[in-house]
Amino acid sequence: MAQPRISAYLPPDIDPTKAPLAFGRRALPKLNEELQSPELLTQQRALMALCDLVHDPEKVYQAIALGFLDNLKTLLVHHDQIVRQKTTEVLSIMALHSIGRQGLIQSGVISALTGLLDDPVDICRKNTHQIIDMMAKLPEGAGGVLRANLIPPLVLKLKTELDEIQELILDTLSNCLRVEVSEALAAGAVTVLKEKLSHSSTVIRSKAAWVLLEISSHAEGKIAVCKEGVIPLLVSLLEDTQPEVQVNTTGALMFAAVTPQGRSSAMGAEAIPPLLKLVAEETSKARLNAIKTLTLLAELPEGRQTLLDHRDTFQRCLDDPSEAVQRAAQIAITVIEWKP
Repeated sequence: MAQPRISAYLPPDIDPTKAPLAFGRRALPKLNEELQSPELLTQQRALMALCDLVHDPEKVYQAIALGFLDNLKTLLVHHDQIVRQKTTEVLSIMALHSIGRQGLIQSGVISALTGLLDDPVDICRKNTHQIIDMMAKLPEGAGGVLRANLIPPLVLKLKTELDEIQELILDTLSNCLRVEVSEALAAGAVTVLKEKLSHSSTVIRSKAAWVLLEISSHAEGKIAVCKEGVIPLLVSLLEDTQPEVQVNTTGALMFAAVTPQGRSSAMGAEAIPPLLKLVAEETSKARLNAIKTLTLLAELPEGRQTLLDHRDTFQRCLDDPSEAVQRAAQIAITVIEWKP
């Protein structure tokens, strides 16, 4: 079902007039004072002006040095929705810059954002997730999200949030779960992600498969993916019409098939035919992952027996322009032709 796009436009009754700015370095100190004003309109205008200024990395550096972040953290819980919206917008723009991300992480903004996950205003929640996503791209930011115990609520929000926000949550999870997966597994992430593999949105299907790939890169994640019956769904997505979905699906399947249970489940789901089809398609982005997954399946007697009749498919890959594909194909042929 189509969903409305989240709009960042202010309500029609809000005066968009920007605060007059002094020239030079006095502008930011003045705005910092206005953020602490008891006058609501003064705060709103200061935030609107700040949204323009922080597009400049130098202004971001100056704002952090002047202590803006402490005032902005306070405004995140303001009763006025326009103040919350513009505050999260300022922080999301700052997070686009390297110096901004570092400053936000060091100032503890991640923990301060927790309450906004349930904000009644869509754009406030979207801005919040954009900030978290940008910070999670850094190892220390991902660690901050984990320390703030945000993984369980993020997993739960995947069930109810708007599609635009779900995409951001999946991006955040993919970075954080690269570091640690136990909290996500305890929160039922695999079950939720399994449902997202059937989502009508190509982007959400692709990102859900990518998060499952990150989960399957951990030993306990591989066990959970097999236990929750995800592999048959991954096999069905091998024939998805979208290349990005195929790439991430084959990647997740490849990691899951490292275990004996994963290989058995993939064989039971008849993964070999669609994987061979991807290998045969010279333009397929999923070709490398498909070859590696078939190599794992060839370690099973029944898999090897089946693939012996398709050695020519791998032989053709030896002339592939990609050296990685060539090497993977050579390894696959060696495994397939191995005799006990």
